[in-house]
Amino acid sequence: MRAAPGGRAVTDVLAEFTAHRPLLFTVAYEMLGSAADAEDVVQEAWLRWSADDREDVREPRAYLVRIATRLALNRLRTLSRQRESYVGPWLPEPLETVPDVADDIALAESVSTAMLLVLETLGSTERAVFVLREVFDVPYDEIAAAVDRTPENVRQIARRARAHVAARRPRSEVTSQERTEVLIRFQRAIAEGDLQQLLDVISPDVVLISDGGGKASAARRPILGRDKVLRFLSAVLPADIRLETVWINGENGLVFRQAGEVTAIATAVVEAGVVTTMHIVRNPDKLSLPGPVRLSR
Repeated sequence: MRAAPGGRAVTDVLAEFTAHRPLLFTVAYEMLGSAADAEDVVQEAWLRWSADDREDVREPRAYLVRIATRLALNRLRTLSRQRESYVGPWLPEPLETVPDVADDIALAESVSTAMLLVLETLGSTERAVFVLREVFDVPYDEIAAAVDRTPENVRQIARRARAHVAARRPRSEVTSQERTEVLIRFQRAIAEGDLQQLLDVISPDVVLISDGGGKASAARRPILGRDKVLRFLSAVLPADIRLETVWINGENGLVFRQAGEVTAIATAVVEAGVVTTMHIVRNPDKLSLPGPVRLSR
């Protein structure tokens, strides 16, 4: 059997990488907000891992997280420049996740659309430090090695990032079951064309943010208020639209299909039994749902 650098069999090297793959994808996705870019980071991490001499690697998990973090940081800086010229509001690429992600409340919250939007307000290094420390509990010295800072500097960055996120973090006391019930009512109201039921499930002060990326109909600014949101939904949702509830970003979301094709994916913030914020992605570049992804931390 062919030996990999460091004298180990290729199958052993692959098995070790595969064991940490969900973790690496999760780290990259939380830093980038893009499943496609996160997958690219994981693939490049594999190429580096398989080519490196790992004789002195005592902790593969820490070593691989460091590689993925550096790759994600490089990509994040490029993406940040691209997003400055993005047409209309930018939303994270929806990620279909396995249902049991919701069992890990901290992980589910960290990949939610609302939280990823908060993370977008951090600088690239702050975001990396926050994700690694607060979500994955990586020691400060390991984070320092990943972001090329001193451990003390990382502690300071972590404190600033934590305060920044705490001030903007979405607060919701509803359970996963309560959110699901509200989304099912919303889905039924759309399917039945029941205006009153739709009014009952949407807050009068609802905010809708839509991402078309200049490639699909979407509002260039957030839409405020139930009446305006309903008018927007009526304009962009054809009569033959079909909705289904799917686990998106660690929580229940809605997938809109027309003639079998996905035309939009929505997630919602639910409070007191009604939708208070809705995020709808219509950019066709972000609507690929290859299958449920298993996340890890």
